[in-house]
Amino acid sequence: MNLFNKRWFQILVGLILAFLLIYLLYITRFIFDPAFKYIGAVAFPFIAAGLLFYLTKPILKFLMKYKVPKIVAIILIFILIVLVGYLFVIFIIPIAQDQYTKFVKNMPSMIRGAEDVIDYIKDNQSIIPKEVYETLDNIMANLQTYFESFMTFLFSFISQVVGFLFSLVLVPFFLFFMFKDSDKFIPFVTQIFEPKKASNLRNLLRKVDQTLSSYIQGQLLVSLSIGIMLFIGYSIIKLDYALSLALFGMMMCIVPFIGPFIAVIPAVVVGVFEDPMNVVWIAIIMIIAQQIEGNFISPNIMGHVLRIHPLTIITIILAAGSIAGFVGILFAVPFYAVVKVIIVHFWETYQDTRKNKEDALI
Repeated sequence: MNLFNKRWFQILVGLILAFLLIYLLYITRFIFDPAFKYIGAVAFPFIAAGLLFYLTKPILKFLMKYKVPKIVAIILIFILIVLVGYLFVIFIIPIAQDQYTKFVKNMPSMIRGAEDVIDYIKDNQSIIPKEVYETLDNIMANLQTYFESFMTFLFSFISQVVGFLFSLVLVPFFLFFMFKDSDKFIPFVTQIFEPKKASNLRNLLRKVDQTLSSYIQGQLLVSLSIGIMLFIGYSIIKLDYALSLALFGMMMCIVPFIGPFIAVIPAVVVGVFEDPMNVVWIAIIMIIAQQIEGNFISPNIMGHVLRIHPLTIITIILAAGSIAGFVGILFAVPFYAVVKVIIVHFWETYQDTRKNKEDALI
């Protein structure tokens, strides 16, 4: 058989050409700087509109199912979004802001309390090696500095968020046209292909759409459910800053798998200073919330569409975090899920084509 007709050789040549193309794009990247700047300018409103689109897409389908005109349904969804935002600003943010202010004011006294506990333990036992105490003393001596650094990072992050808020003006426009023209996207993309390839591409785009829809709707609704359950649990044990801690937990649970573990850290810190027994109650609350989420909420909301192993998720998150920071952590899993869907689709297409050729030869 001719070497050029061998599959492994064709794949090898394809990979070499792909890497050459990537290298050429890299060394000529200055040509694309204006395009990258434009993409960076519209990235946030586009992504925000996309999240809202997938989150409210079931509402649009529900309204259109009952013969509500599409434009009217879109207007009703906009009214609903504005109403939810208004209620959040009026009722949730003031309470969370008040609790956050109290937490910042109480931080020095909490640090002094921790220092007193460590000093008491040091004076009343001799089992723990002195190196451990030296490490603890170093941590406590610099705890205020660590906290101030964290606050500086937080204020820097808030300033960036404020900058993003100016981009929110574009979000309603992006969202409106996503709703209005979403059903025209696939026909527009596939119109240049021959019927067989167009059908295959439509199937792929529907799979990608289903994957993104399942992930975004599922992850946000799961985070909201966990946030509500944490707030109820923290309120039952009368934990200070219950609403703020629950909101933090809800935001952290957007990060798959490791988010819930990060979510309880501030609650544990606050709970220890109130009553060490609170650590046990907080652990019980998180376990109950995780069990309800894992056994009832996630299977019904997200189903088994993603099919990603937890170890794979951890690896992806760690790699994305080291490369792109917190933004990488947020988008790594859905990006991986979409890439996986594309690869599996083309592999299945290749297998079907190969099988059809073999059947034709028989």
